[in-house]
Amino acid sequence: MNIIQWYPGHMAKAVRMMGENLSLCDAVVYILDARAPASSYNPRLETLAAGKPVLFVLNKGDLADGGADRLCSRMKEGGKAAVKIAANAPNYLRPLREAMAQISAEKANRYREKGTTRPIRFLVAGIPNTGKSTLINLLAGGKKAAVGDKAGVTRAGQWVKCGAFELLDTPGVMPPSCENQTFARRLAYLGCLNDDILRFDEIALALLEELQKTYPMSLKERYGIEEGEPLAMLQALCARRGFVLRGGEYDYERGERALVDDLRKGKLGKICLDSAEDLSAAHLI
Repeated sequence: MNIIQWYPGHMAKAVRMMGENLSLCDAVVYILDARAPASSYNPRLETLAAGKPVLFVLNKGDLADGGADRLCSRMKEGGKAAVKIAANAPNYLRPLREAMAQISAEKANRYREKGTTRPIRFLVAGIPNTGKSTLINLLAGGKKAAVGDKAGVTRAGQWVKCGAFELLDTPGVMPPSCENQTFARRLAYLGCLNDDILRFDEIALALLEELQKTYPMSLKERYGIEEGEPLAMLQALCARRGFVLRGGEYDYERGERALVDDLRKGKLGKICLDSAEDLSAAHLI
């Protein structure tokens, strides 16, 4: 499989901007994808945050199974402030606000002691397509930030007032390297990378192989796939969905796209691709 690579110039610029903007903020809300929280973490945050409190939000929790809850608990046990939510569901607003208030309580008390009424300011960060803008809209009670379903929607920082908080939305920032190709593949599966840089044939075959090991029932229920090598499973998917070209050849491209799209939209069921070992590798526990 070809190595997945990224980090174009605009990402480097976004990192510099984040460092500059952090000086204006009291705390950080860092968005992770609950289906792959370790894979969707940028370890540069450790140095960029410069000791400011960080709340890790495992977003898209409605698409994740109990594995995400267990990983969230492990992060808390390791001393991280973490909460699992689905930013597209209003019932998660209260636990999110409470978690933000908890990590910023010390700073809020200092402001009160000084007689300052300035709102607590949070930098909202995360890699592309983890739901930063959706989370801001949840907190703001309406559509305040641009929302999209692919990487790269947020182009520049913007401040949003949310009651006692002010939020700074920032462009998604990828990790500065691609050393962990397992993480890179999972980001590709979930749409956190620009699809234009991917070999979809390789991504789809890798996804089938991973799901066969961890979520075989999802493949069986959706496509009738019992077992087999990745290519044979892709052929079974194409046959099941009617992706067949003239002459009887399989339309592999349609099958590959359908598989990845089904995963991203939750049509394969709730999943969590990462493990506790992955959290350790990402330095989240």
